[in-house]
Amino acid sequence: MFNLKNLKKQTTHNNRYDRRLAKLTANGQDISRIKSVIENAITNIKTEQKSFIIYGEPQSGKTEMMIALTAKLLDEGFKIIVALLNDSVQLLGQNLERFQRSGLSPSPKKFSEILSPEVKIGEQQWVIFCKKNSSDLQKLLQKLNGVDNCVVIDDEADYATPNSKINKNEASKINELTGKLIGDKGIYIGVTATPARLDLNRTHQNQNEHWIDFPPHSNYTGQDIFFPVSTDNLPYRLTFLPDTGDDPKFLREALFCFMVNVGYLNSEINTPELNYSFLVHTSGKKADHSVDYKQIVKIFEALKDEKNSNHEIYYKRIWEIAKSRYSGYEDNITQYVLEACDRNNIVVMNSDKEVNAADNRTATDPTAPFTIVIGGNIVSRGVTFNNLLSMFFTRDVKHKLQQDTYIQRARMFGSRENYLKYFELIIPKSLYLDWQKCFIFHRLSLESRKQNKTTPVWLDGERVTAVASASIDKANVVVDRGEMSFGLFDFDEDKLQVILNKKEAPIAKLKMISELLGNDSLPPYLISYIETFLPSGNKSIAIHEPKSIAGYTDKEGEVDKATITRSRGFIGNRELELSKYPDAIHHINLLYNEDGKARIFYKYEGNIRFLKTTRK
Repeated sequence: MFNLKNLKKQTTHNNRYDRRLAKLTANGQDISRIKSVIENAITNIKTEQKSFIIYGEPQSGKTEMMIALTAKLLDEGFKIIVALLNDSVQLLGQNLERFQRSGLSPSPKKFSEILSPEVKIGEQQWVIFCKKNSSDLQKLLQKLNGVDNCVVIDDEADYATPNSKINKNEASKINELTGKLIGDKGIYIGVTATPARLDLNRTHQNQNEHWIDFPPHSNYTGQDIFFPVSTDNLPYRLTFLPDTGDDPKFLREALFCFMVNVGYLNSEINTPELNYSFLVHTSGKKADHSVDYKQIVKIFEALKDEKNSNHEIYYKRIWEIAKSRYSGYEDNITQYVLEACDRNNIVVMNSDKEVNAADNRTATDPTAPFTIVIGGNIVSRGVTFNNLLSMFFTRDVKHKLQQDTYIQRARMFGSRENYLKYFELIIPKSLYLDWQKCFIFHRLSLESRKQNKTTPVWLDGERVTAVASASIDKANVVVDRGEMSFGLFDFDEDKLQVILNKKEAPIAKLKMISELLGNDSLPPYLISYIETFLPSGNKSIAIHEPKSIAGYTDKEGEVDKATITRSRGFIGNRELELSKYPDAIHHINLLYNEDGKARIFYKYEGNIRFLKTTRK
């Protein structure tokens, strides 16, 4: 007998999450890192944490985690899950397709698919994708009128969502609209590789003590590979350009090197051959993309046309590069390039080309051995490039590099392990060093969060700024300009002097002091930071003898001797002892009071700021 009610009972959607994990396991993926994140996210939600961040490195598998998270939220009974993406048709299409192919039920929809009056929201479950575009968000809000318990999963959460008008006591447009989407009863989950802006902006009242770390997969190559503190013995090829290297010959040379690497891989290593891509990122201006495009087209035309005056010249240069890199295989490589040079695909990815989804798809998942991708802002964030083999990066800024922006531009991160030693980054040396500093600061900030457990300390300096200044909530962010102080501790001069009198390097002494006093009184992240910047070796560090503050007088309440605090700081030229330590840039001062309490102060002789939120 037909019984619809019984049939429905047997098909209830209460195990989507388990099915998704089973599928990932069957595909050979390690699901432990995904399970850990999702369990923590559900714990947050069940303990009334309505706004939190999930942090994962660029291209570390966050989309797969978001699919599993969505499945779990559906199993938990949440009706409407909205996935927000940055304002890019390419990124929307890439992520939506991956969600749809996952087999989620209900099938994810673009927001435009639900706008028709015939589509009723009702009590059904929905997974809705929407770009962070004011027009799109307003239409979605109108459709969801009356729904006040959405779960918002904000991919690339540091983009557009933070309130850029926070210091004007008003909300920027996307911040206002996403706030309305969350409402009073909704849940906000920001997913990002660069959480500094969300923290310093206090975006949607996220609480950093409830952030969740999403570790990368085992095949991941990221900041530790491409931007280590030391560039000795790098596992990939790093080629430096002159700082004024905008001569077309440098792009041509980089293209030939890419073709040689592809030729070697496909003639000597791969069976069958594989398609690879070469990312050209020189500018955010569409006119510059056009110049790059025309140059590359001309190069391929010369390689294909025997009558072209550059035909033999170019092939000779390709042969020379092949001989220098893969001696003994130069003929095979050059022959491969001769045979395959017309199997190329040159794609410009910018706002003019977003409407051409087919072109963009072949850029992110190459369909030709020689796929060249030229772009600016759209290729900078969120888009995953499979089989990316080379990156020509010359996009510099006149003033400071913004950490979150440049961290996102590291499109070479991801699953590169299988061909990492053939990967090539071509970049001006000064730009690489600034980019490296972005990641050093970023690592130290994340380390500070591990030590502190609640509030990260974000660093910026002479050529690198943490986030856009307009996004920093000045009323709730403390900025230490070069002088930092740490937790109070009981002063035991004898034990400290034992360490100070040792014939050890200053860094070793600092580590001993930290072990003696504890992480709160001298955090390891600070020692790590100092260790990365020692231009004069051991002379770069000055560890000063402990000093009493008994002689300080209290003028208008500026000094609190009990807590060893002073509104305008303690460390001036006298405390730095510049004649004794002329080469020092890192100064460690230990000040103690008459009650037997002490505090360590750190002073940097340079333009470094330390930023952290004060709110709870």
